[in-house]
Amino acid sequence: MPRPDPIPSPRASAWRRFRRIMRWMSLVAIACAAAAVWFVSQGESEIRIHMLIATALGAGLTVLMGAALMTLAFLSSSSGHDDEAHRVSDDKQGPTD
Repeated sequence: MPRPDPIPSPRASAWRRFRRIMRWMSLVAIACAAAAVWFVSQGESEIRIHMLIATALGAGLTVLMGAALMTLAFLSSSSGHDDEAHRVSDDKQGPTD
């Protein structure tokens, strides 16, 4: 007798969505880092390589961190976990007089 297909896990689906969003945002982070390096290199005639590396890492990692945190908040909101945190049981509400 054939077996039915297993129900897809919501955890695996959320992980796939997170990775897909982060792949796109890594491209945006690279573009932001390149733009930041270009702007810094336009400012002064004698730029050291250490300054350019620090600028690229700082801008790129900041964009990636912001994207990761916002993506986690978005996925948490869409999964329904936030609704459970705000739910209060009837016996803990107290009098409503």
